[in-house]
Amino acid sequence: MYVLDTNVISALHKNYYRKRFVSLWKQFDQLVAEGMVTSTREAYHELHDGVLGADTEWAKANADVFATPDANEAAFVAQIYSVPHFQANIEKQKLIRGGRNADAFIVARAYAIGGSVVTLERLKPNAVKIPNICDHFGISCLDLEGFMEKEGWVF
Repeated sequence: MYVLDTNVISALHKNYYRKRFVSLWKQFDQLVAEGMVTSTREAYHELHDGVLGADTEWAKANADVFATPDANEAAFVAQIYSVPHFQANIEKQKLIRGGRNADAFIVARAYAIGGSVVTLERLKPNAVKIPNICDHFGISCLDLEGFMEKEGWVF
């Protein structure tokens, strides 16, 4: 099962037009239909905080993909932020402006369901991004190409 970061959903819609990448979207939609793709309510809100586009329309049409965090996920978010280094993941400017921060919830969802996070973020030494959090807790994390490779997609 794959837990998609907001940036992956946006990138798919901004870079892989449905009318031009028909086979990609058929395979992606099949994964969605099979329940193999999920995300979190916080990612849904992040999508709607930005410029409305194809990604937000897709999110509305597929609202069931964006799960509300349960108690296990909430407890794991607390565990993530109990690591002092990861507290820097909460971007102060986002909080001041009332923005969202789905990162910890995305990782917690993957932890709770035994899934793999899919993000465009990269693992960097001493960073506080999703791949670093996943690495710290031993959670599988893929980039978009790794996701496509794992599914065996060739276009």
